[in-house]
Amino acid sequence: MTDALADNPVLAPWTGPHGGAPAFGALRVEHFEPALEAAMALYRAEIAAIAADPAPPTFANTLEALERSGRAYRQATSLMSVFTSTLNTPQMQAVQRAAAPRLAAFRDEIIQNRALFERIRAVFEARETSGLTAEQQRLADVVMRRFTRQGAALSDPDKRRLAEINQRLASLYTAFSQNILADEEGLALVLDSEADLAGLPAALVEAAAAAARERGLDGKWVIPNTRSSMDPFMTHSARRDLRQRALAMWASRGDNPGPHDNNPIITEVLKLRVEKARLLGFATFAHWVADGQMARTPDAAMELLRRVWTPAVARAGEEIAEMQPIAAAEGFNEPLEAWDYRHYAEKLRQAKYDLSDDAVKPYLQLGKLRDGMFWAAGELFGLAFTPVTDLPVYHPDVEVFEVTRGGDRVGLWYFDLYARPGKSSGAWMSEYRTQQRLAGDTPIVSNNSNFIPAAPGQPVLISWTDAVTLFHEFGHGLHGLLSSVTYPSLAGTSVVRDFVELPSQLNERWLPTPELLSRFAVHHETGEPMPAALKDKLLAAQNFRQGFDTTEYLACAILDLEAHLGADEALDARDFEREALQRLGMPREIILRHRLPHFSHVFSGEGYASGYYNYIWADVLSADAAEAFAEAPGGFYDKALADRLLREVLSVGNTVEAAEAYRRFRGRDPAADALMRSRGFETARG
Repeated sequence: MTDALADNPVLAPWTGPHGGAPAFGALRVEHFEPALEAAMALYRAEIAAIAADPAPPTFANTLEALERSGRAYRQATSLMSVFTSTLNTPQMQAVQRAAAPRLAAFRDEIIQNRALFERIRAVFEARETSGLTAEQQRLADVVMRRFTRQGAALSDPDKRRLAEINQRLASLYTAFSQNILADEEGLALVLDSEADLAGLPAALVEAAAAAARERGLDGKWVIPNTRSSMDPFMTHSARRDLRQRALAMWASRGDNPGPHDNNPIITEVLKLRVEKARLLGFATFAHWVADGQMARTPDAAMELLRRVWTPAVARAGEEIAEMQPIAAAEGFNEPLEAWDYRHYAEKLRQAKYDLSDDAVKPYLQLGKLRDGMFWAAGELFGLAFTPVTDLPVYHPDVEVFEVTRGGDRVGLWYFDLYARPGKSSGAWMSEYRTQQRLAGDTPIVSNNSNFIPAAPGQPVLISWTDAVTLFHEFGHGLHGLLSSVTYPSLAGTSVVRDFVELPSQLNERWLPTPELLSRFAVHHETGEPMPAALKDKLLAAQNFRQGFDTTEYLACAILDLEAHLGADEALDARDFEREALQRLGMPREIILRHRLPHFSHVFSGEGYASGYYNYIWADVLSADAAEAFAEAPGGFYDKALADRLLREVLSVGNTVEAAEAYRRFRGRDPAADALMRSRGFETARG
């Protein structure tokens, strides 16, 4: 790095209290481009030194040296990811567009370094005879597999073509995500009169008025084109015409003619992925992805999806049949449509369980639920969370907590709560710094949400579904925080994708426990705990709308796999989606949770591409693990079982193969029927 870049805050060491943290207060968009160039140059020099080492390859001078390299690069790309997901201004988007193909090319440059790969191969081939520890042998296996899967052993012409494909894909992924953001920020449902507010709860009306004022539309109400706003609107609005408009707007993200149309991007991405897979020796992209997961083959993944599809659709049909009389009682005798489902499902829940969001939300304060997550993590794993105010943050909304166990620092947890322009929708977990004993790093993780802020001085009240999501993402956070391994490539959430969702899905199961609800589900005005009768209703209704929820998810997972099992013909996203849903027998009252033009999991990168099935594959594990806790002497707070979960799953990262890690925790392979029981599709054990 040159003297001119020595003070670049993107590259500055993370020093200061609490184990050091990013210098967010000093970061500016203009810092990223020069920082990335400098970080790549430094990393390139480190790689060259490893590859050209005249000494024979050993674990220390090759794999361990590789693990120590790239620190500035990982720091720069981590901070860039924070900005592109939470502060993605037009200026930052320009940086992202320029950087994406360059970063892809640089990653390929490392993978395709033949001298480096030969040294890795030599260490790998000697792993069982060179006195390596079990963790070192695992690292040799994981690194060798990663390099091979990414094309390190290809011929030079094939390497060049693969690099071209990866650079083009990186640009397409960036464009895809920015197009969705443009449709979320550029489109909104404007309500002109009080008649348009019929059925809406007061909190949503207040939030819509605030959103209108932000847009200079005083006297009107605005429902932003985000899930956190559209879902409650379509649930509560008594205006069927507006529900239809809202769903059409939400579902059309990325599917509008013009500069933000993602359909051509999908076609090109799928075509390039087929070519990429074949260069790497696989029939399709789906086969390449599955080969690196627990599933091993797309057929195994599809078999699970199809197995659950039939009971899910049957349950959805039962739900629709129960809703129709409620609609008829209001004078609506036509078949229900997709924009009616949420609305009448909520009315059915009220009729069937005497339960409504309005009754539950006063007891679900965001701050209290966050405290409940902390409490459960303390009971299970001995963690304590202390707010800190002496670290800079990238936005005033962000809160920071130091995590300790027995007085010793575990890491830092950042919490970014609220929706705002430039922030990706949904909820997710990020790792700013990965735990590793090699360099003595404690982890820094974040959970990110998109809640609607309350009026000043008022608590944020959230739905039960949002509360489940909160606990889900915190489970990912715990996975990162509780990591205890030597090498960063094996740490935290660096596990196969159909295993990474186990900790998050399992953590959802602590939300409805009586121990937690009695302490933290308290009324925002009176402080009284949720009444026993209301808790009973809430727990009785836990599998309510499971047909809808499972069907809309499964359809996405099946279409994802089918799209990537295609071969050479160019795929038209609109035609494929329509025809695939017809073949599948998708109920007309349900639309995809993620239509292809805004399916970020699949087309904004490769993390879940051809692997959206990961969620239900992992839920086989989490449902089975939840039954272990339910049957334990101490229930969900059984200390011995929590210790085993920590020891065998949460702390080991990828030092142990995923299936073996689960067997060590459970004492056997998972029972697939636990998934069906968990969703209420099957009650008998077998």
